[in-house]
Amino acid sequence: MKCRHCTAELDIEFLDLGHAPPSNAYLRAEDLSKPEVTYPLRVLACASCWLVQTEDYADAGALFSADYAYFSSTSKGWLTHAATYCKMITQRLGLDASSLVVELASNDGYLLRNFVAAGVPCLGIEPTRSTAEAAEVRGIPVRQEFFGADVGRRMADAGERADLVIGNNVYAHVPDINGFTQGVAALLKDEGVVTFEFPHLLRLIQETQFDTVYHEHFSYLSLGAVSAIFSAAGLRVFDVEELPTHGGSLRVYGCRQGAGHEATEVVHRVLQAEIAGGLQQADTYRSFQARANRVKDDLVRFLLDAKTTGKSVAGYGAAAKGNTLMNYAGIRPDLMPFVCDAAPAKIGQYLPGSHIPILPPSVLTEQRPDYLVILPWNIADEVMKQNAALAELGTRFVVAVPEIRVL
Repeated sequence: MKCRHCTAELDIEFLDLGHAPPSNAYLRAEDLSKPEVTYPLRVLACASCWLVQTEDYADAGALFSADYAYFSSTSKGWLTHAATYCKMITQRLGLDASSLVVELASNDGYLLRNFVAAGVPCLGIEPTRSTAEAAEVRGIPVRQEFFGADVGRRMADAGERADLVIGNNVYAHVPDINGFTQGVAALLKDEGVVTFEFPHLLRLIQETQFDTVYHEHFSYLSLGAVSAIFSAAGLRVFDVEELPTHGGSLRVYGCRQGAGHEATEVVHRVLQAEIAGGLQQADTYRSFQARANRVKDDLVRFLLDAKTTGKSVAGYGAAAKGNTLMNYAGIRPDLMPFVCDAAPAKIGQYLPGSHIPILPPSVLTEQRPDYLVILPWNIADEVMKQNAALAELGTRFVVAVPEIRVL
């Protein structure tokens, strides 16, 4: 395999999680007796541009199907994050009724609804029918297609150039990252701004967040790699923010090469932190597998100890990261009988690979498990607040990443 950005040969192995189904390919009861498709889940690093990437096996069409089950509005914390961003960026860029905001992978309208409410014209581009239709119900204009260079150029030719292009947790999901970036460059006005949010590779490595690896993530991004990709497409990074979301993310601000936005000192500081963190050293990547194995082994040991001592265990959050962890660890219903999730689209289905049933959170007060393993550890505080009554009944909360902890 060659690098998706610079086409250099890839020979640095970062992580091998065996075979797994797509992390959002939830199953219905009638699917449990049918064959289940799995793909190798291996991640490699490029020694030329340092883009970290999943080895190609599955295509985007198979991963982001019409009934894609992830709805961004399920998390109240994420809704607050989106609303805060919209208020900030509207003021920073002076957006008004004469502006155009375009969000790539707009999901169910969780973010654009803030611009609709503020009277700022906006458009969502979303390939999955289920989420796009949910956004349209909210009065948000959506085009159901995958964004790329052709779409960006077509919109620009039609006079639909944007003052602001937003991509929250989509940049890592695109297989053709060069074409995607070229489309953004075409779509932006001369002084337009693009902001991308994505989990920071530096935090993934520092905190052993290997469960954020899944087939839907084609790339694992650093500021250094993104800067190189931007430059090749005629863009440049002029600012960056470090965010707590998803276990540690970056919000990168970009513009056309000739735009007047001045670069901030933060860009240099984050780039230096990445170099100091070993993101341009092969050994950093080659040593990561052993750390992931330790997290996996510790979780399995915890669940086996709970089972042998008669303690009951349940999971919370049918998230993609949880599916990666469950499948790599080989956890099945005998060790975790069920997982709860607040998303209506997931309730009544089964986790891919592990076939653990997904139940509504209301069953927790009936079952009163001794331990509740929070699989989306990045929202552990939110989950614990929502389930404070369980703690009063004796339930202990548990997270497995970056190490097993009983909270």
